[in-house]
Amino acid sequence: MLKTLITIVRSRAFAAGEEVADRNALLILDQQMRDGTGALDRAKKALAVAIAQDGQEAQRLDATRTRIADLETRAVAALEAGREDLAAEAAEAIATLEAERDASTTARAIFGAEIAKLRGHVLQQQMRLSQLERGRRIARAAEAVRVARRGRLEDAPIFEGTLADAEATLARLREQQVEADAAEAAFDALDAATCPVAVAEKLGVEGFGPRVKPNAADVLARLRERAAAGRSPTGA
Repeated sequence: MLKTLITIVRSRAFAAGEEVADRNALLILDQQMRDGTGALDRAKKALAVAIAQDGQEAQRLDATRTRIADLETRAVAALEAGREDLAAEAAEAIATLEAERDASTTARAIFGAEIAKLRGHVLQQQMRLSQLERGRRIARAAEAVRVARRGRLEDAPIFEGTLADAEATLARLREQQVEADAAEAAFDALDAATCPVAVAEKLGVEGFGPRVKPNAADVLARLRERAAAGRSPTGA
């Protein structure tokens, strides 16, 4: 039983960890890329130091070769002059310098191979980071779209509205406005129908008594009468 409980606890902890990782995937990716960028920067610095050291070693090797050549010239001159002692001393120094030269040459060969590997590693890391950066931009855009579409396939946080919520709110608002407009129009119609002036106008239109409000036909008939009588439009 205890083993089963421990397994359940471990499973729930794993599931909770997976859920946290899923919900914060972009944040985790950002931090991982910052870590990767930092590692690449350190690799670049190490490569730069290695290249500088290799350059210094090359300078020392060239200097050693120059010294060997100079001592050989001097030793030959000493032999020609019969100074075996000086020539022997020069030969001993040349042997020491040649050992340094050979060791430096071997070291440079090994160093050059390692630098080539480091260059390849740095280039590969740069390419991978570039691909990750492009992928991160795409993932961020996709995440923004996913967040905007919340409410369709997944529940949004209780404190966060969605486009579906906004659409529902707009629909309710429009419905309220339509209802308000309809109620106002009905009220105006009811008010007009029960107004004494409106009732008198309705009776006048039907021919029961004079019209309350003049219309265009009445005005035109009056103007024709005045024109026929030779009166001006502004006359009494």
